[in-house]
Parts: sequence; structure tokens; C-alpha cells
Amino acid sequence: MDSDYAIIGGGVVGLSVAWGLLKRGLRVTVLDGDDGSFRASRGNFGLVWVQSKGMNQPRYAQWSQSSAAAWADFSDELTDATGHAVGLEQKGGYDLHFSEESLEATVAKYETLKARLGGDYPYEVLGHNALRKEEPEIGPKVVGAILHHQDGHANPLKLLRALSDDVRRLGGIILNGKHVVDVKKRDLFHVQCADGSEIRARKTILSAGLGAMELGPKLGFKAPIRPQRGQVLITEKMPKIINRPSLIARQVDEGGIQIGATNEEVGLDDRVTQPGLSGLAAEAIAAYPILGRAQLVRSWGALRILSPDGLPIYQESPEMPGAYLVTCHSGITLAAAHARFLPDWLEGTAAAPDLEVFSEARFS
Repeated sequence: MDSDYAIIGGGVVGLSVAWGLLKRGLRVTVLDGDDGSFRASRGNFGLVWVQSKGMNQPRYAQWSQSSAAAWADFSDELTDATGHAVGLEQKGGYDLHFSEESLEATVAKYETLKARLGGDYPYEVLGHNALRKEEPEIGPKVVGAILHHQDGHANPLKLLRALSDDVRRLGGIILNGKHVVDVKKRDLFHVQCADGSEIRARKTILSAGLGAMELGPKLGFKAPIRPQRGQVLITEKMPKIINRPSLIARQVDEGGIQIGATNEEVGLDDRVTQPGLSGLAAEAIAAYPILGRAQLVRSWGALRILSPDGLPIYQESPEMPGAYLVTCHSGITLAAAHARFLPDWLEGTAAAPDLEVFSEARFS
């Protein structure tokens, strides 16, 4: 049977969109790569994050805010349907600073963005003593923090499992180990895989992360994306020592401390390096000295997706109408928006969000 949508890429982005389309009664087939694929979904930091996004493009800040606001209901619905809690906690998050100068400079940027958002940017500045009351384990080198109240975090692997279970429960088909080599459009889209199989669908979504570098131009997209390596550390499970996440460290729902992440331009190289891990550990210990005694249990490097300006790309192909490119750096933050709001854009309903600023036209 033909599908309404073939989605190329079965990570958090592709599965979130698939889930939203299935909720609207559409037929969806997801084609996921093999174990050798570069997967951003398994290497991200798990933040549901608004703070610092959209400094030069307020629409991105608003899009992130709308997703963060939709996350709790999205999480509850997934948990109720699958029995898998995704570890969501939204009690705010910190941008920690080691100098008064960097703190003041960041606050000035936030004030500019807050004005452009009509005042909707709920944050407060905590000096060291105020921060210490919130986070007793904070180190003396941290002069203060920006606490943004729309921020939070979730467990990315539990989210991935819940999405894949619920996509199947809703009647979606997930085909694993599929390497898509070409897409043709006749009456329908014909998505051709390396193993000789073919999927036919009314519309096609390319959400294959770095796979879009190769496939995108075949569908008429510029797809100007590149990999950025992020290395991450995880400690043993510990008693509660961090109350809110930051960009330096967060305590996951299972008790371990996740430390990260690097932002490295190294091409398609997802290895861990001693300098990368040492730098992460040093910064984490400066922020939370108690971590100097923690045992590390694992580390990894993963390649995440970046467009030239760091913003998402949402684009219908000018050469193959009905083919869409959906790609972003912040797949966890935007999961709720991709599930709740993007299907209206894909189907062209009256409720479609205005995503014009995220088209590829900005790269012309």
C-alpha cells in the first residue's frame, strides 16, 4: 500500500514529524539508516532550550519558545501511550559565567532580544550568592548565572524509544537498515533503497540529518549543512547534586552527570579526543568542584547538524513539489513543534506556522 508520506531518516526529527502526521490520520513510512549512520539523536545533550537562541533572528527564539511550551503535553501523551517516561523536567536552566564581563555582555544581548520579542523572554540574573542558594555545589569560580525559566531537559534515548514505539502503535511503518540512494517523482514519489526495495508515497520528507548532504541536491535542495562534532562525558550515578541543567553539565533522570559538549569543526570524524574530553572535565570541575571526585563511566563523540547560520531549514523543493527538507541542530528542543505544528505546514492547512524565514532562500 502506498503511503501519504515517506520520511527519510528515523531519528528524533523524523520520528517526531511522523508521529504528528499519524495523529492526523495520515499513512507514514519511515526509512531509517543502518548502524553505521552518523546519528545526532544518540549524541546530543538532551536540552529543551530557549536561552541564547535567535539572537539575530527572533523568529527562531519564538519557534523554540512555542516548542518548549508544547513539550509537557507532548511528553505526557507519549508516556501515557507507551508507558515510557522521557525524563522531562522544565524548571529553568542556567547559562553559567566565570567573569562579570561575559555575564554583562550576555545580559545586554538578552535585553535586546527581549525587546524584539515584546518582553516575552523570562530570565533573571543570579549573582554568585543567589546561585549558591539554588545550587549548593556551585564552585567559587562561577561569578553568576542567567536563569531562563523556559528551559529544561529530557532523556533523548527514552524519547527516541517512546517515539518509535508510538509511531508503530499508531500504524506507522519503520523500516530499519535502509540506505536511500535516489528519489524519483512520477505520479507518486518513488524512494529507492540500496537493497533494491522501493517505497511509494504522495509526499516525501528528507530528515536524514547529515544524509541530506548527499540526498538533498538530488531532490532539488541546496542542503548547505555541515557536521559539527560534540564530545560528551557521563559520570557514575550520583546523589542529587545539580538541581537545574546548564550548558556545562546536567544531572540526568537516572542520576549520572552528563558533561558537554564540545563544538568542533572536524568534518565526518566522530572520534573522542583527549584534549576535547580534558577540556570538558576541567570546565565541569570549575563549575561544580564535587565532580572532581566522580568516576567517569563513558564518553562519546557524535556529529550534529549545522546550517550556515545555525537555524533550522524547512523547505519545499522547487524542483519536486511535495518533497520537503526538514533539518535542524536542536532536534530535542524542537521535537514538540515538529510533532504538533509542522504537520500543518506540510499539509498546508490554515493553522500552518509561518516558517518563511527558515527557507533556503536566505542562503541565495
